[in-house]
Amino acid sequence: MSTQNEKPLSDIEIARKAVMQPIQYMADKLGIDEEHVITYGKYRAKVDGKYIDSIKDKPNGKLILVAGITPTAAGEGKTTTSVGLGDGLTRIGKKSTICLREPSLGPCFGMKGGAAGGGYAQVVPMEQINLHFNGDFHAIGAAHNLLSAMIDNHIYWGNELQIDARRIAWGRVMDMNDRSLRQITGSLGGPGNGFPRTDKFDITVASEVMAIFCLANDLKDLEERLGNIVIGTTRDGVEIYAKQIKAVGAMTALLKDAIQPNLVQTMEGTPCFIHGGPFANIAHGCNSVIATKTALKHADYVITEAGFGADLGAEKFLDIKMRKSGLKPDGAVIVCTLRALKLHGGAEQADLTTESTDAVAQGFANVKRHVENTRKFGIPVMVALNSFSADTDAERATFFKLCDEAGITAVESDHWARGGEGAENLAKEVVNMLDTQESNFDFLYQDDVPLWDKVKTIATELYHADDIIADQKVRNHFATLQEKYGNLPVCIAKTPLSFTTDPSVKGAPTGHVMPIRELRLSAGAGFVVVVCGDVMTMPGLPRKPAAENIYVREDGEIEGLF
Repeated sequence: MSTQNEKPLSDIEIARKAVMQPIQYMADKLGIDEEHVITYGKYRAKVDGKYIDSIKDKPNGKLILVAGITPTAAGEGKTTTSVGLGDGLTRIGKKSTICLREPSLGPCFGMKGGAAGGGYAQVVPMEQINLHFNGDFHAIGAAHNLLSAMIDNHIYWGNELQIDARRIAWGRVMDMNDRSLRQITGSLGGPGNGFPRTDKFDITVASEVMAIFCLANDLKDLEERLGNIVIGTTRDGVEIYAKQIKAVGAMTALLKDAIQPNLVQTMEGTPCFIHGGPFANIAHGCNSVIATKTALKHADYVITEAGFGADLGAEKFLDIKMRKSGLKPDGAVIVCTLRALKLHGGAEQADLTTESTDAVAQGFANVKRHVENTRKFGIPVMVALNSFSADTDAERATFFKLCDEAGITAVESDHWARGGEGAENLAKEVVNMLDTQESNFDFLYQDDVPLWDKVKTIATELYHADDIIADQKVRNHFATLQEKYGNLPVCIAKTPLSFTTDPSVKGAPTGHVMPIRELRLSAGAGFVVVVCGDVMTMPGLPRKPAAENIYVREDGEIEGLF
């Protein structure tokens, strides 16, 4: 680790100092024989799907969800905390493993960065994980675009299904930020190129194929879900499914290897499954069900994370992923930083290094609400304070006093700077929580509740809105979907930066109303997307994209990647 007089090491420099073990060593830790491990070089592998099918009756370990407070520009560190907690559990003698999402190339070359953790709490090999990994995203994009091509080809060769080209709901995807592709006109150039129509590109993580990939319980379930994708309608409003286009078999073939979960390791040698990466807004923002189930069969403690704040990510993990998988969580950890609480308490970004116990106290309402919300699902909850060097003793004292008064167990963790050693106290407290508090998990709403009421329950119970509103066109769409899809869960798509639909409103607001802009059916994934406000499914690059600083040295090492 660097001293105060040295330039701090970047994440990639820290990761390169890790002494990685051959990937079979990680498999051996989990009790997975070599014959079931499909290696991708020395330090990456997939676990054979047939082996996973054979262990379905083994008992599960304990499932721990890591979620966060409402995101801010200061960062909260859910992935870093997940990795640190896994290493901390390993250090105190517990058999643990971690389940994370795969990074998208869009954020890697844009501005957010990768998804392999940071500091001394990272999964490795960091470069390979962040760039291409084992080809899963490419397979998902290819499967999605195969269906797109076959839809247009079906129309070109006579349109037997009478698809209304004006109502095709299935666009195209690529795993890169490119705002120029958000809306396009295709099939130009004459009759030989098909019938011109408007189309669009989303980023791959927003594809319904990605959501299906991460919710499927096995290959057969995957194929069935792909067949249930609604690609559009006829002029009379009759739904057309992917299985009618006869693309599903080939799509499944493209995904056959990708659906097998990926195994890597942390810098300290804790096994980690990284698999799938659905958008945490338009979809459920969790790693694959298959990876989570595989991990639970091989470890006593499994740590996984949900995207964005707990109001979005944890809610979807609990109401969608748990519902579809049949799994039940044993507890949750909400991650926060004093820096983020100060922003929620009214401090300016430029003043975060200035001590302000008042801002911490004002911002505490945000973490308190996330804890209260998560407890509504009947699971034990505690808080991990992700520490920063600029945190002051007075700010820490204020934070822990407020937690104590609110009946919230909180532990400071220094995993970013000290790895698993810095997370040992957090690991011990998590184990104590699971040993002493029983999980009585239940969903926030039941299947038979009408779609409108499901949305209202989330808005009033978790966002503390007074009500939800929608114009008549949207209400009519609710009524139409209710007839056939009323038993599905809802997936709220709104800004992650606030409990409201206004990203500028911080803290824990009350008394607002949530407007619903539109509904989008994801019949294959098995949920209804409820769009509230602007939702970006194809991001653009920033003025100074991270890609400008990335290059390959003469010795083949990548520089500029975080």
